[in-house]
Amino acid sequence: MSASLPVVGIVGRPNVGKSTLFNRLVGRREAVVAPEPGVTRDRKAAEAAWRGHPFIVVDTGGWSADGDTLDGKVSEQSERAMDDADVLLLVVDVTVGITEPDARLAALLRRRGRPTLVVANKADSRTRDDGRWEFNRLGLGEAWAASALHGRNVGDVLDRLLDLLDVDADVDGNDPSASIPGSPDGAANPAEGTDPGCDEFASEDEVPVEGEAAVPAVAIVGRPNVGKSTLFNRLIGDERSVVHDRPGTTRDTIDTLVETEAGPVRFVDTAGMRRKARVDADTEYYANLRALRAIDACDVSLLVIDATEGVTAQDQRLAERIDAAGCPIVVLLNKWETLDAEHRERVLGELARRLHFVGESPVLRISALTGRGVHRLVPAVSAAMEAYESRAPTAKVNEIVQLAQSAQPAPGGARVLYATQAATQPPTFTLFVNRELPATYLRYLERRLSEELGLAKTPLKLRVRRR
Repeated sequence: MSASLPVVGIVGRPNVGKSTLFNRLVGRREAVVAPEPGVTRDRKAAEAAWRGHPFIVVDTGGWSADGDTLDGKVSEQSERAMDDADVLLLVVDVTVGITEPDARLAALLRRRGRPTLVVANKADSRTRDDGRWEFNRLGLGEAWAASALHGRNVGDVLDRLLDLLDVDADVDGNDPSASIPGSPDGAANPAEGTDPGCDEFASEDEVPVEGEAAVPAVAIVGRPNVGKSTLFNRLIGDERSVVHDRPGTTRDTIDTLVETEAGPVRFVDTAGMRRKARVDADTEYYANLRALRAIDACDVSLLVIDATEGVTAQDQRLAERIDAAGCPIVVLLNKWETLDAEHRERVLGELARRLHFVGESPVLRISALTGRGVHRLVPAVSAAMEAYESRAPTAKVNEIVQLAQSAQPAPGGARVLYATQAATQPPTFTLFVNRELPATYLRYLERRLSEELGLAKTPLKLRVRRR
């Protein structure tokens, strides 16, 4: 997303339809939506456009003047979005009317002086349109009735938004009757979904991480409450994600481009993932979907493990899921400074036993809270990316395979006749054989290729073709 584009912030109290409007404007199910209040907690930005005019739209959590510590942090994120936006969309519920939080938030917006458009949401039919007039009493100008879920009157809201952004709505010859962004299928709906279809976790085919293909995407993944958002905020140098000791604070994937000594890197914060059998709410289900989409789309995954709890079976399953996606893993033992010598030895033993399949993937002992050891993260990511994108000459690949076969022939007269590297990201090798090779022998060849080509920091894939 270009920093030169105007920024439109969506704000409002909880459960008025801010994330539904966000999804409508960007034209896809980007933000998690559920009927209960408080689903969105972090600021989430995406690019949208109307009549040829692109802009950045920012979704926020529900603003509240009262509540617990977590509510206060969510409200703080919302207020930061207010300060950063060029124009604000204040979303209210036309079926409820003005509430005390609406009035208090409107007063806050008047003091900030940002151009603000009041969107009286949930006007699903003409009979509800007249309810918008009540919101003129908020002192922020004329309210506009719309239905973010169904797209009704959203085009009129966007026309008025372009006026506030001070651009010509009909520039570049765009049709003034252009349809609204997205569609009813594009609006997020908790009733919609796909079959989980991925062992212990759910999955989805959409790609969440956007941006230039040349910029590596690094997903921060792990169980709930292991310190992912704390690490994300430290890496990007900003309090972008809400951090709280309540498990499951993060619901959406949040990504930010960061300039590092190794070049630009897109870090992606994800929701904590539990086993599918333990996911008992639509909100967590869809949060898991987005986290898994981030894993499938990323170039490197940072697996954050809470060292105070050790390497759990859930950490193992998650590492297996990342390994199956084919991207390199950098294991981060967070909160390491809190462990004594005995506990550290126990954790390292669990790591060797439960995550042996990740090979020589880097293991960093860090403290996301204090920043200890975090400086080693970018070099480890760079080394993993180098292996992930490496390509070996065909002659070298065949030499390694032939030497491996000479040292340990395959059973039953099976033999690799020819081998070549077919692809990168991850390194993928095609083996042409005279007959089927046992799985154990394929693992042997994979290990030899990894060792001889220096690819221990990335997964390999072998494809077998019979001649």
